[in-house]
Amino acid sequence: MNPADKCPTTIVHEDSDSLEELSEYLDVLSSSVRLRILKFLEKKPQDVRAISKEIETSYENTKKHLDKLLSIGVIKKEAGLGAPTSKGIHPVWEYSIVPGGLEAIIRNLGIFSNTRVQIMESEISRRLEKVKNSLSKEVLGNIPTAIVLGGPDDGKVFMLKHDQIRIGRIDPENLAAFSPDDDIIFSDGYTAVTRVSKPHGKFLRNNKGWHIEDCGSTGGTRLNNKRLEKNTRISIHDGDLIELSKGVFGVKLLMIIPQGN
Repeated sequence: MNPADKCPTTIVHEDSDSLEELSEYLDVLSSSVRLRILKFLEKKPQDVRAISKEIETSYENTKKHLDKLLSIGVIKKEAGLGAPTSKGIHPVWEYSIVPGGLEAIIRNLGIFSNTRVQIMESEISRRLEKVKNSLSKEVLGNIPTAIVLGGPDDGKVFMLKHDQIRIGRIDPENLAAFSPDDDIIFSDGYTAVTRVSKPHGKFLRNNKGWHIEDCGSTGGTRLNNKRLEKNTRISIHDGDLIELSKGVFGVKLLMIIPQGN
């Protein structure tokens, strides 16, 4: 397959509002210090002084970095209680990652990157790839992900943490057949997708990389709009679009597979 045919090309012109907003978004995420802050906040909410100590910079600089992250909606701040002192306990502002915040970043960068944004006389596409790789390495641990596009699970991110992962919906008559920690389970709104006890399909990894296999599903599986043969493993790569059954009751998955996976 010609790599240029993998997914649709989106042309973004220099005067596009989307391009300007993307550039500002990348500016915020291009800082390794801010990525360290996101990694630190994954564990629990923290106040400015604790964050400042972790990233080894001044209180004032830490505040500036936090304001940048607040501006793109990936973190939030709420009142909390500081550590006890000789003068008692005082209220402080605590910062934390908003629910789904990291998943939203993955989705945003993945969509812009993997629709191959073409920008005339601009380096933004290279910046985009650099930020995506840095985020994957420094915050997400280089774990491959599948991003749901459309439907009731739109924007949901599934991380591929095991060498074999079954894909489908819950079978209420066979609940013991799936593992919520290991399998990828979609909402019942995707009625065209086979139950996971069948299952509809599988992600598999070996020494040659990641693959997908349609396990004899009724609605079929498509990779970059090409229907797969049943019970046959096909290699998948960063930017691939996978469709589990066609139409509004099927699932579309955008694959994010870092280098080396």
